[in-house]
Amino acid sequence: MSVLTSQVLSLTLVPVAATLLGGVVATFRTPGERLRSFVQHFAAGVVFAAVAGELLPEITRGHQPLGVVIGFSLGVGLMLVIRQLAQRLERPIQEGGPARNGNVGLVTVVGIDVLIDGLLIGVGFAAGARVGTLLVVALTLELLFLGVSVASSLGQSGTPRGRTILTVAGLSLLVMLGALLGGTLLQGLTGLALEVVLSFGAAALLYLVTEELLTEAHEVQETPVITAAFFAGFVALYLLELAA
Repeated sequence: MSVLTSQVLSLTLVPVAATLLGGVVATFRTPGERLRSFVQHFAAGVVFAAVAGELLPEITRGHQPLGVVIGFSLGVGLMLVIRQLAQRLERPIQEGGPARNGNVGLVTVVGIDVLIDGLLIGVGFAAGARVGTLLVVALTLELLFLGVSVASSLGQSGTPRGRTILTVAGLSLLVMLGALLGGTLLQGLTGLALEVVLSFGAAALLYLVTEELLTEAHEVQETPVITAAFFAGFVALYLLELAA
């Protein structure tokens, strides 16, 4: 096992644990809507700071406009395809169909989402250990919330606590799988290929912020504190970047 693979494996244990922690906590007590919105805003700020402070400067240094266009197109295209798939799989829930069918759709969608999050961590390590580490920090908060959301949805559908926790645990391992795949397959990339991969990661993360985290967070009536959480998250990660 290479040094990079060992580093990816050890650091990815953090978001894995966060996902599982969020699921266990929500199994016994679901956080209130305002608290969830606060965490979503904060996580969105952290992820946005990771893109602005680390990925975009790396992309700019590459000076590969073609790679940027290809990478962003692939990233946005993939996320839109996943969105369409998610809407189809979640339709049984919206139409009041059997809870089991709805749960299968939910777990499938989340599994794809978590696997891509892991791949994005691998993308970060393709750019360097510093970028990968900061993406681990950024995505840990997002995955913590994801664990809460899955456990809450399964609990509302009547799924037993033990099965809910096992489901979240299984999903959390997909983070590690995605990160190991990304870190292994993308290791040593340079030039146009690296530019495409980094641009893909930036597009996917920006989609995560604008179309997932903030969209769901805005379903709750905002307060100044909730709104400020986005900027607090941005500044917190940016200060961490400066200190690194």
